[in-house]
Amino acid sequence: MLINKFLHLKKEIKLENKLLSGKEVSLNLAQELSTRISALKKQNIIPKLAAIIVGDNPASQIYVNSKAKFFANNKCDSETFRFPSHVSEKDVLNCIKKLNIDDSIHGILVQLPLPKDFNDENILSSISPQKDVDGFHPYNVGKLFSGDPLYIPCTPHGIIKILDYYNIETSGKDCVVIGRSNIVGKPMFALLAQKFERGNATVSMCHSRTKDLKIYTKNADIVISAIGVPNFLNAEMVKDGAVVIDVGINRVEDASVKKGYRIVGDVDLDSMIEKVSFITPVPGGVGPMTIAMLLYNTVFSAESYII
Repeated sequence: MLINKFLHLKKEIKLENKLLSGKEVSLNLAQELSTRISALKKQNIIPKLAAIIVGDNPASQIYVNSKAKFFANNKCDSETFRFPSHVSEKDVLNCIKKLNIDDSIHGILVQLPLPKDFNDENILSSISPQKDVDGFHPYNVGKLFSGDPLYIPCTPHGIIKILDYYNIETSGKDCVVIGRSNIVGKPMFALLAQKFERGNATVSMCHSRTKDLKIYTKNADIVISAIGVPNFLNAEMVKDGAVVIDVGINRVEDASVKKGYRIVGDVDLDSMIEKVSFITPVPGGVGPMTIAMLLYNTVFSAESYII
């Protein structure tokens, strides 16, 4: 029994030394932003986010509430505009139009997913590019891929901040991004491939049509998984010493816990820990950075209002 306790403690120490804590990085970033926020307040500018949510998706509700709490904790403002699922697209567009010309609002985000009968592109394109703190407007997407970004999507930008905080080199490295969404996969590809400090990598973007995914992941120095499949990536799919970034947030039923489920990532952490050099946990890895980068972008936008 004593031996088992020793082995468990040894495993915990090893795990702790390999974990890339997004929570720690987000707190560090918030501390850095506090000076900029104070400077803005001296100019009578309080960074403010407007969040639009349509419908009653539980995950979206939790996420928007978390954003509001993070902004309040960092002495910034946020306002949530809630619409029922049967609202017309025109009504949401009218709301965005008003927010675009409201100088007290520095950032606008529309919580995805939207109802199926909505045209996501129309909604996202209606946001002023200067207030598009999610970085999804076609103008900002183009700026990112041209190497001159205005706003970078929060999750990929947060991953770059994690890599930077832990001084993980990307230049000249082979990277694999699993997933090709507009929210994570594509902007992540662009960031790693650009001539940025945490870029200059050789990047492969893999997806559901990729033949023999293992060939790519097994040769990668850095693997970023954003596909939303619980415990999909395991130790057999990566090489020794790889860096693994887990973007997945998946709810898995578990009768042994009080709430009846637990949150896991795309990566099988237990099988990975002996093999990787660094890995992000779920929860506590990439998630906190997504919200932190939203504040970062909103503060950046507010600074453009300084006369």
